[in-house]
Amino acid sequence: MNLNSNFWKNKKVFITGHTGFKGSWLTLILNLLGAKVYGYALNPISKPNFFDGAGLSKFLEKDYRNNIQDLKKLKSAIKKTKPSVVIHLAAQSSVLVSYKKPIDTVKSNVLGTLNILEAISKEKSIKVGLIITTDKVYLNLEKKKKFKENEPLGGHDLYSGSKAASEIIFQSYKKSFFQNTNCCISTARSGNCIGGGDWTKDRIMKDCAEKLIKNKKLVIRRPKATRPWQHVIEPLVGYLVLAQKMFKSSKYSGAWNFGPSSKNNLKVIDLVKFCKKNLKSKSQIKIIKNKYYESTNLALDSSKSFNNLNWETLFTAKEAIKNTLDWYKFYFNRNSRKKIISFSKKQIKNYFNLLNKKD
Repeated sequence: MNLNSNFWKNKKVFITGHTGFKGSWLTLILNLLGAKVYGYALNPISKPNFFDGAGLSKFLEKDYRNNIQDLKKLKSAIKKTKPSVVIHLAAQSSVLVSYKKPIDTVKSNVLGTLNILEAISKEKSIKVGLIITTDKVYLNLEKKKKFKENEPLGGHDLYSGSKAASEIIFQSYKKSFFQNTNCCISTARSGNCIGGGDWTKDRIMKDCAEKLIKNKKLVIRRPKATRPWQHVIEPLVGYLVLAQKMFKSSKYSGAWNFGPSSKNNLKVIDLVKFCKKNLKSKSQIKIIKNKYYESTNLALDSSKSFNNLNWETLFTAKEAIKNTLDWYKFYFNRNSRKKIISFSKKQIKNYFNLLNKKD
């Protein structure tokens, strides 16, 4: 898996959703690789938040704060930037929020994807367009199977449905407007990403860190649900490796899974117990009944990425969890903007070292 810093040096990269959890980490990774990064997103919704809290805008060439639903402003920003690579992360990313705000979810995830595809199709400087969706795009009938990229799309909850719809729109747009162009486009689906700086409501690792570190009661739902836990750096590196390949050849256009092997799937209750032990916490764990439907089993088959990109997760699930807890412990012990940036970069560099050893 060759992450080529020479490729990214001074490359213009336009990220939507750069103020979010994954966008913040991607901004730091691309900065370390020497890219020129441009961001387009709303202000962060959580308090605290990684991006503004750590002052990550200083790593951007331009920090646009606009809604992805505003096609005119989006096209204008891309036209001014003239990027080579566009990575679309902007989305309403919560299953539970989709039950409470269904219309906003569809607008963000479906119309937002439509707009970015339209904007990409109109800018000739763009050679790579990568649309990030989710492992929840698959029609999950709870048969404990590993989903391949060609599996049927669907979704019982509206978040999953909106993401599946965005994948279908992608396929239509690709066939209608990208057949005879110099731009290669793909979608990418990762597992359940964890890592420091995710302050989104109802995120299990955020809840574990906040409650267990302070020995407060932790409330969880669906303790027996399994998820493909992976550290956020892992799929982000996969996206960048894919983008490198797409830049050179249109044969890499399509859908790609970037999830861990199923042996890294853990039940929610096992993740919580591991966190509690790691933190030597005295917190009580309370299990509540889930009000809304959420899938019980999720697993991705990422053999396509392994065979064609030489990509695989390097962390076990427990290593990913430990790295995440280390970040939050550092944050709570030393609540310093400058120090948390340095700590985050150190985690990225440590991962780069693992990559170099693998290669």
